[in-house]
Amino acid sequence: MIGALARTPATLRNLGNTQLSSLIGLLILAAALVLTIQHVMQESANYFFQILIIGVADGAIYGLIALGYTMVYGIIELINFAHGDVFTLGAFISLAIFPFFGVAEGVAGFGYVIPLIATALITMLLCGLVNVTIERVAYRPLRHAPRLAPLITAIGMSSILEGAMYLWRGPFNLHYPDLLPSNVLTLGGVSIGAKDLIVVGIAVIMAVALTMFIDLSKLGKAMRATAQDRDAAQLMGIDINRTIAATFFIGAVLAAGGGIIWGLYINNVDAFLGFETGLIAFTAAVFGGIGNIPGAALGGLLIGVIAAFNNGYFDSSWTEIIIFGILIATLVFRPTGLLGMRVPEK
Repeated sequence: MIGALARTPATLRNLGNTQLSSLIGLLILAAALVLTIQHVMQESANYFFQILIIGVADGAIYGLIALGYTMVYGIIELINFAHGDVFTLGAFISLAIFPFFGVAEGVAGFGYVIPLIATALITMLLCGLVNVTIERVAYRPLRHAPRLAPLITAIGMSSILEGAMYLWRGPFNLHYPDLLPSNVLTLGGVSIGAKDLIVVGIAVIMAVALTMFIDLSKLGKAMRATAQDRDAAQLMGIDINRTIAATFFIGAVLAAGGGIIWGLYINNVDAFLGFETGLIAFTAAVFGGIGNIPGAALGGLLIGVIAAFNNGYFDSSWTEIIIFGILIATLVFRPTGLLGMRVPEK
């Protein structure tokens, strides 16, 4: 009792600091919303929905990349900074495979569906093998090392992948074939491109498939058990190394899919694309709740919409500042993210 009373002043101070931080965060959010609404009211409703569509499509891609970040962190508490470069590698590999299937820009149609699917499957497999190799060579030996060691190694692996892609295709912006249909659906003056619908549709399908896989499959249950308590899962007969390798493989599959979708949607890639895009996706994962799969998808969607609204209503040069400001604000005011962080309990 005496000890509890002695700790009361410190407890009240901590409670006051928490409430003050929450209040400051709410005030910043309210100011941003008021400013945004003022700018939105100055434009037409059609313009608002047009920007929203662009944001949702971009956010779908960010969400796919963020899923890989959050999966790896949820199971071994590692920020795999090489993940963004695996995303770029997916675009590069698919670009190299296209000629083998006779895929070329200018002849779009359903005849390209099978070659695109085959290219995507091969690319995902290759990127998965690359990511598993990275885990086996660079991360597994450091699994019980201090946290700074694997973090520095992840940054090093990111630089290695960027350097390899730089040597492979040079520093140039590479044109990605525009293979998606250019049809536009107009509803009430708002133009919805077939590209936007396809990108969002594929991202939703992949996210739902991942969720079902983790919830229903035997390997998915092993992944959840490993994330909950690695030692207990091993005692129950779960192969920890196999499970972690599978997590890296699945994360790379999602990143490769995101790279292909980015290429088909933006039609432009370069060797250093994964650095910036990866950091934005990492922000999305933290914003939604690192280690939380629905949170990563939600975070990616919101980050894409916020970036699109800033580009459409404000100065686009502020977009990255705002995104990384969200990262800092999330870590300061709500470290668990929007939907709560799910990580192994120690």
